[in-house]
Parts: sequence; C-alpha cells; structure tokens
Amino acid sequence: MRIRRLAILLSGLAPLPFNSVKLEQYSTDGDLAARWLADIAAFGDLTEGCTVADLGAGNGVLGLGALAMGAGRSILIEADPSACATALENADSLGLVRSAEIVEAVLGSDPIDLSEADMVVSNPPWGRQTPKSDRPFLDAMLSTGVPAHLLHSAEATHIQPLFEDAGWAVERYGEADFALPAAYSHHSRQRGRTRAAFWRLVPP
Repeated sequence: MRIRRLAILLSGLAPLPFNSVKLEQYSTDGDLAARWLADIAAFGDLTEGCTVADLGAGNGVLGLGALAMGAGRSILIEADPSACATALENADSLGLVRSAEIVEAVLGSDPIDLSEADMVVSNPPWGRQTPKSDRPFLDAMLSTGVPAHLLHSAEATHIQPLFEDAGWAVERYGEADFALPAAYSHHSRQRGRTRAAFWRLVPP
C-alpha cells in the first residue's frame, strides 16, 4: 500500500479518547504512523503474514496500519478500556476485526503472551508525568526476543544502554515532530509539538 493512501486511511480512524494524564495518552497521527510503518517495512521487519504486537495500542493506529500493509495478525495491548473499545471500532471500520486481537491488560502487572509475535512496535508513555512509566513497555520488548521498533522522546538517553546491556543491537534511525494536542488542563497552548525519535532494537 502506498504511504499516502495508508496515511489517509489511518487519519480517518476514530481518535483516542484523551482522558488520562497518568497514561500519557497521545495518539500517533495518521501521517506519522504511515511513514513510520513504511520505514519498518523497509527494514524487512514488517512482512506479509507476520504477527505484530502493538504495545500501548491506543486507538490501534499502528497495529491496524500494520495489517493494512500486509501483516497477518496484530495483537493490540492496551490498558485503557475506552481505548480498547475505540481500537475495536476502528478495526471493524477497516474490516480487520478477524485479524486484530485487542487485549485489555496492564504491562508489568497482567500476564501477557507475546510468544507468537514476529515484531513489536510501540509508542509508549515517555515518563514525563509518571517517571519510568515506559519501563514495562521496554521490558516487554526485551522479553519477546524479536525485533522491536520504538517511538520515544528524542531526548531519551536510557534506551540504548538498556538494550545494549542485554546484548541487543540498537539503531536510532530518524526523528520527527510529534503533535501534542491540548488534551489536558496543564497544557497552556491549543496544540504543541515535541521532537520524537525512532529506534530499531534487534535481539542477539
């Protein structure tokens, strides 16, 4: 699927309900998600028929986008029940319900089986509201032993040493502006932006 067509498709999804400061619920917009998924496919990590695990799936934009690009199955892990409902709505609107497994679970607390995943993708909380809130996501990636792609703050310095200490290869392969809607009361501007970076994490 062409990037432009995918971007239009993903931009039309029902948005994530912004209602939890603690969960740092910021959606990956359709244009950025499409470009990122195209990069992941270019690495050879998003292949026809593969199983993708989307950690902190939100409205499902990444996991469903992976299906639209040819993945055979997406496991969407999300802690917020309202976000799970939105992801299910979006999967239904795209005709992808049979290929999308939506799991309501809290990483680091609930048992989650990711043994069938061929690749992991995640835009986790960055830990700006709750320090180290990204750690369960990073630990889940480490536990899978499969290639992972991570979107995180461009200012993050802890990702490379964490994975390299575990023997993983780490490649920071790009940056982009990440939109921050004025979703919470502590936001002073109607809409802001921050700088995000992309990492490819490959197990030994």
